[in-house]
Amino acid sequence: MCWSATADLVAGAGIATIGVVCVARVRRARDLPLAALPLLLGAHQIVESVVWRSGGGSGPATLAWAVIALPLPPVWVPLGVLLAAPARLRRRLLVPALAGFVTAAALAYCLATRTVTADVRGHTVGYALDVPYAPLVVVGYLLATIGSLLLGGDPAVRLLGVVVACGAVLCAALWRLEFISTWCALAALASVLMLLRVRGRGAGPAPPAPE
Repeated sequence: MCWSATADLVAGAGIATIGVVCVARVRRARDLPLAALPLLLGAHQIVESVVWRSGGGSGPATLAWAVIALPLPPVWVPLGVLLAAPARLRRRLLVPALAGFVTAAALAYCLATRTVTADVRGHTVGYALDVPYAPLVVVGYLLATIGSLLLGGDPAVRLLGVVVACGAVLCAALWRLEFISTWCALAALASVLMLLRVRGRGAGPAPPAPE
């Protein structure tokens, strides 16, 4: 599939719709952030369709895309996994959560003090932002997002982590300059695995309240 404004819009709308279904089927409030992940990433692809149509640059659509792509996932993903995980696993999930908060703070500062730009390159979009100590930030970002998914106790969450990790390697190898855009697109598609998790938890009667 070639990425384009239309492809991003169609894919984003479909993934966001699945996200709405996931949120509607949630039975525990603490599962909401994780269940809403397809909704967030689907909306992200829709925003990128606007970046395509505006020809890139540094306008509001580019900034909105960068806010969702950069500081938000390192907080959203580990927090969602932490809330949804069984109590016995939450201590080990504090490490990626802490890494996520530090990484998100650094990226938010960069977005507030520097200009992010988008460059349409054929069938991909490259984004540029001056981030000091970029390798450390990337490590913190991956630890927060992929690390928390792999450490989650739910099989569907771990599977999502494996798929996203493999996608990161593939996108880095094929689209070095457009890595963040292509990886976010792949992560959005992979996030539909959350529907399997929510459907599995939605089956059967509600569990009894703890005594």
